[in-house]
Amino acid sequence: MKWWLDACKVPNADVKKQAQERQLQLTKPTGSLSVLENVAVQLAALQNNPQPNVNSPWITIFAGDHGVMQENISAYPQAVTRQMLQNFATGGACISVIAKEYAATLQVIDCGSVGDTYEYAGVERYCIAQGTANFVKQAAMTEEQCMQAMNLGCESVEKAIAHGASIYIAGEMGIGNTCSASALSCLLLAESAEQLTGIGTGINAVQLQHKKDVINQAIQLHQHAVGTDPFKILCAVGGLEIAAMTGAYIRCAQLGLAVVIDGFISTVSALIAVRLNPEVRQWMLFGHQSAEYGHRRLLDELDADPLLKLNLRLGEGSGAGAALGIIKLACSLHNHMATFAEAAVTGEKV
Repeated sequence: MKWWLDACKVPNADVKKQAQERQLQLTKPTGSLSVLENVAVQLAALQNNPQPNVNSPWITIFAGDHGVMQENISAYPQAVTRQMLQNFATGGACISVIAKEYAATLQVIDCGSVGDTYEYAGVERYCIAQGTANFVKQAAMTEEQCMQAMNLGCESVEKAIAHGASIYIAGEMGIGNTCSASALSCLLLAESAEQLTGIGTGINAVQLQHKKDVINQAIQLHQHAVGTDPFKILCAVGGLEIAAMTGAYIRCAQLGLAVVIDGFISTVSALIAVRLNPEVRQWMLFGHQSAEYGHRRLLDELDADPLLKLNLRLGEGSGAGAALGIIKLACSLHNHMATFAEAAVTGEKV
């Protein structure tokens, strides 16, 4: 049942060495392109390809509603989750535009939103539950619901690989999910809500303090029962979309597909994935550092150096999508710059 504990693939060390040697021969001072060099070398090892590429990116948006919305912790009503699902599918959302810009496949999955049965073209509706339970009063998910959500992530990755994806991005949508992500962070890192809670969709100072109080209540309710167990923590205060992203990241590592991690909520999923299966970490590139308060702390925990810092806080995979441009450029430079020999340039320092 616990497929997420299975071994992950190992990046190809020989290909990594080949990529590093090529970087030494390109017409530039050694190390002068810094992060752009590192990204190309890392991706070469992950793709088992001396000429890495992001020609076929795959983006999946996982959506789910949150019972903690009963505590009035967001600037937007819960109905926005469903409305945005249709916006994703019809091309109007930020991530939809990014997907088109980079010729990425965009998959939209409703893991469990609140509302009546619907049919939106381009939205895969699974509805594990009508959102999570209010984690201030009880566990957000049963273990079965959490596993079902993780399985959705697993299946998404398997579909991406079957379609020849070269790199994978998971994004999320769910009004109230920064509250869930903050609660998860607090339990995973054993730190308080004051240290790890931000404004999310744009709440004011009074609402922010209320949000912190709600999270602290949840910590008090659950911390004894969950301890340091990442799966139990995910069930206690997580979201269906957060669990789905966790499953996706683990399956990517197991099947050998590089992932680009997005912002605060995605990075919480990444940390849970690594806590469940530490080998997953080496398959991750980190797209950006968001403006959300606790994101830097999570990145530090994962020893992650994000590619961009644009003060984004949108979610839905937008920061990781923006980083695709940098990754694509890194690959193009690696693959197409001339070597010293090809350009008849002396590569030796005087």
